[in-house]
Amino acid sequence: MSSFEAPLLSIKNLNKHFGKGCSQCCNLTGRNLVKNYCQACGTVYACQDISFDLYPGEILGIVGESGSGKSTLMRCLYFDQEVTNGAAYLYSYESRERNLFQESSQKKRYIRNHLMGKVYQNPLLGLKMNFSSIGNIAEKLISAGNRNVGQMEARGKELLEYVNIPDYRIKEAPKHFSGGMQQRVQIAKALSNNPPILLLDEVTTGLDLSVQASVLDLIKHLQRELNISMIVVSHDLGVIRMLADRSLVMLDGKVIEEGLTDQILEDPQSSYTQQLVQSLL
Repeated sequence: MSSFEAPLLSIKNLNKHFGKGCSQCCNLTGRNLVKNYCQACGTVYACQDISFDLYPGEILGIVGESGSGKSTLMRCLYFDQEVTNGAAYLYSYESRERNLFQESSQKKRYIRNHLMGKVYQNPLLGLKMNFSSIGNIAEKLISAGNRNVGQMEARGKELLEYVNIPDYRIKEAPKHFSGGMQQRVQIAKALSNNPPILLLDEVTTGLDLSVQASVLDLIKHLQRELNISMIVVSHDLGVIRMLADRSLVMLDGKVIEEGLTDQILEDPQSSYTQQLVQSLL
């Protein structure tokens, strides 16, 4: 990654809170919060002033404990939730001149269907469990405007083979699959329109260790083969160490440390990151 290379995605001052806010917590500099919660009015500040860049072909890791805001951040990036305020600029969209968060729902749908793919921690959110596996991929292709049945079938077969779903099972519904296979179908679906960016939210949580390893191998393989950029969220530093080039550490809705993953692991600056690294040893 060259330092002169333009970012593929730039996030500027992203904020997301749940609740109306009050005089105790609305001021960004002097917020009176317990962790990320205002005791006076009950507002939760899930993401506080988050900024970062994602570069072409890079895997960016986001690590933090449960409730740190990392999954809310991912939901905002994929428009599953509205941000409170902030900006996102995408290199391959309108010459990086339009804030994605302020686009119409129609434009956001276009971005979701063509320029991003997402793999959810819970496959129920990313797959229709009663559709066939190939039908799930066709659904994503149809959303992006494809109407050629032969083309869609060929693309579905190619992708499912790519993520190691046996040919004889592609007409089967994901509800009959193991957790690891469901994640593979989700990955295939997310890749169906060749998006430049893949969002992976806790994709190995709840999987057996051997299954985790095969899903992580697949993700590394995708990055090498397709040169796709990814944002990978995990509470597990081992996953981040294996996958991510650079990482952000989140706590209470804020980024408290960022840098090259090796650097963060070898010389963590904040006491929270030091505890995380300690738990990995």
